[in-house]
Amino acid sequence: MNMEPNRLINASSPYLLQHAYNPVQWYEWGKEALEKAQKENKLILVSIGYSACHWCHVMERESFENHEVAKVMNGNFVCIKVDREERPDIDQIYMLAIQLMTGSGGWPLNCLCLPDQRPIYGGTYFKKEDWLSVLENVASLWEDDPNQAKQYADRLTDGIRNAEKIIPNVKSDVYTLEHITEIVNPWKRSFDLKAGGYNRAPKFPMPNNWQFMLRYSFLTGDQETHQASLLTLEKMALGGIYDQIAGGFARYSVDKEWNVPHFEKMLYDNAQLISLYGEAYQYSRIPLFKEVAEESIAWLSREMTSPEGLFYAALDADSEGVEGKYYVWGQEAFEVITDADYMLLSDYYQVTEEGNWEEEQTNILRRKLTDPEFAAEKGIYLDELQAKVKAAKEKLRLYRDQRIRPGLDDKCLTAWNALAIKGLAESADVFDEPAYLSPAIKAADFILSFMRTPDGGLYRNFKKGKVSIPGFLDDYAFFIEALLSLYQADFNEKWLLEAKVLTDYVIQYFADPDSPMFFYTPSDGEILIARKHEVMDNVIPASNSVMSQNLQMLGLLFDEEVYLNRASAMLAAVQPQLKTYGSAYSNWAIQLLNEVYGINEIALAGRAVNALKREINTLYIPNKIILSGTNSTLPLLKDKESIETKIYICRNKVCQLPVTTVDEALKLITKITS
Repeated sequence: MNMEPNRLINASSPYLLQHAYNPVQWYEWGKEALEKAQKENKLILVSIGYSACHWCHVMERESFENHEVAKVMNGNFVCIKVDREERPDIDQIYMLAIQLMTGSGGWPLNCLCLPDQRPIYGGTYFKKEDWLSVLENVASLWEDDPNQAKQYADRLTDGIRNAEKIIPNVKSDVYTLEHITEIVNPWKRSFDLKAGGYNRAPKFPMPNNWQFMLRYSFLTGDQETHQASLLTLEKMALGGIYDQIAGGFARYSVDKEWNVPHFEKMLYDNAQLISLYGEAYQYSRIPLFKEVAEESIAWLSREMTSPEGLFYAALDADSEGVEGKYYVWGQEAFEVITDADYMLLSDYYQVTEEGNWEEEQTNILRRKLTDPEFAAEKGIYLDELQAKVKAAKEKLRLYRDQRIRPGLDDKCLTAWNALAIKGLAESADVFDEPAYLSPAIKAADFILSFMRTPDGGLYRNFKKGKVSIPGFLDDYAFFIEALLSLYQADFNEKWLLEAKVLTDYVIQYFADPDSPMFFYTPSDGEILIARKHEVMDNVIPASNSVMSQNLQMLGLLFDEEVYLNRASAMLAAVQPQLKTYGSAYSNWAIQLLNEVYGINEIALAGRAVNALKREINTLYIPNKIILSGTNSTLPLLKDKESIETKIYICRNKVCQLPVTTVDEALKLITKITS
C-alpha cells in the first residue's frame, strides 16, 4: 500500500476513502479532474462502485493496488473514482453506456471516455491482465486514430441520450381490470412456485414486485399471486439471505433457494422489506412476517442508526478480507454456545459438522420449516421451541458481536433514509407500536432542519456534520412519500405542508417540457453529457413512479387538479409499456391498480379517533389514505369536526354519509369497490 494518499483522502464517501492509498492517482468527480482532461487532451477513466460491493474490492486488490497497473492508468488517463450511491446521476449515464456496449452491466463499472466525458469503451470487472490490455488498446486508439474514437463516442452518446425516452400519450379509455391482467398473466410465468421469487438465480428480494402482487391478489381474489407472494416472503424469511440471528436481509441470494447470500446488507433493501413484511402481516396475520419486520427494525436501531438519528447506508459483505466471515458458523462454536439445546437448534438452523455451503466446515444459518412445522416435527410445544430459539439467538448474537465486524458505510442518503422513515411509520401503525414512530420523526425532522439547500431544496448526503451534494429526483420522491406516511401515522399536517413545498420544488426544477416525466437531475444542477429520466422500477422503485403516486395522493388531499392531471399524464405515458415487462414496472402497476379500484379516502372525526385508527389498522385496505384533524387546512376535513365519532368514506370526489363504526365503514368500502 502507498504511504502517500491520493486526492480521495478528502472525500466524504467511505468507498472513495477505501481507495485513498491506492497508487492510482484518483480524483473525485469534479472541476479539477474534468478541466485537467480537457487541458491535457487526456482520456478519462471513470471507475464506479460502492463500499459494500465485493467484486469492487477484488478489482481494487488485483489492479488498483498494483503499481504496474497504476503506472499505465496514471500515464494515459485522468482517473476518477465515483461512489454510485452518492452520484447516481453519473452512474446512470455510464451504466447505460456499458449496457449499450455489452448488453449487461453491474459493479464495479469501468468506463473509458474522451476528454469531454463521452464514453468510448468499458465493462464491469476485469482481471488484471485483461484490464491492462484494455487500457493499452484504448490509449493506443486515442493516440493513433482519435477520429475513430470520436466516432465511437458520437454513436454511443446518441444512444445514451435517446434510450428509454418517454413520450406523452393521450389516455384514450377508462382503465379496467383487463389492463392489469394483461400485465400479470405473462408475469406469472416467471414465478418459482417451489422456492419462491422468480425462476432464476441469483435471486433479489424485489420488494415492490411483491407489494404489487399482495395488493393485486387481495383486490382481485387471484389465488396464484396470493400463493406466490406468501411463499416468496416465507422462503426469504427462512433462508440464508435473512440474518437469522440479528435481523435484516442481504442484498441477494446467489442460488435459487435463498440459501447462500451475497452478504452485504443495504439500507434500501431492508427499509423496503420492513414495509413489505408489515404489509404482508396486515394481509395474512402470519406471525413469521411480524417477527421478520420487528427483528429487522431492531437491527436498524442497533447497528444502522447515526447519533443524529439518520440511518447509515450499508454493511459490507467482507470482514478480514473474506466474504461472509462475520456471519457464518463452525459446528464446534455453535455447539458450545447452544449447549444443551445443540441437537434441536442444529436441526433448526441446518448446522452440520461438514458445513452447508462451499466453505468447508462452515454453516450459513437457515431454516427449512416454520416454527409451527418444526415444533410439530419434533413433538414439542411451540412456545417451548420459541423460548429456546429466542435465548439461543441472543447468545449467538452476543458471541458474534465479538468478531471483527464488516465495514460500515456511514454516509447517510436522503432517499434511502426516506425509505426507512416510511417503513418505521407504517410499522408503528401495523404493529400498534408507537416506539417505531419516534425514530422516524427524528430522522425526518433532521432532514428538514439540516439537509435543506439555501433555496429550499434537499441535499442528498450527510456525513460527520457535512452535506455536499444537491438532491436528485429519488431524494425528493422518496422523502415526499415518507412525509405522506408520517402524516397518516400521527395526523400532523406539518408533514403534508412540507411535502407540498417539496413537490412544487420538483415541478419547478425537475420538469421536462417535452414529457410528463421528471428529469433525474435538476435544471440548475451540474451539466453532464445527458439528462435522463428514471422510469423503470428495479430493486428500488423508479423515482418517477414514486413521484407520480405522490402527486396522486397530494392531489386528493389538497384537491389540486394540477397534481392529479400530472399523475394521470405520467401513468398514461408509461402504461403501454407495462405489459411488456411487468416486474420492471411494478410501482406503476400499483398506481394502475389504484386507478381501477379507486383510492379510499378515510376521514376520521370525533374523540375516539385514535381507537378508530387502531381498529382500521388491523384491516388490510391497501388502496387507502387516512386523515384526521381539527382546524385542518385539508378540503376533505373541512366541516367534518365533531365530538361524536364519525367515519367518512370518499372516493372519486364523492363522499358517503358518515358512519360510526369501522364495520360499517368496511361495508361501505366493499360496496363501492364491487
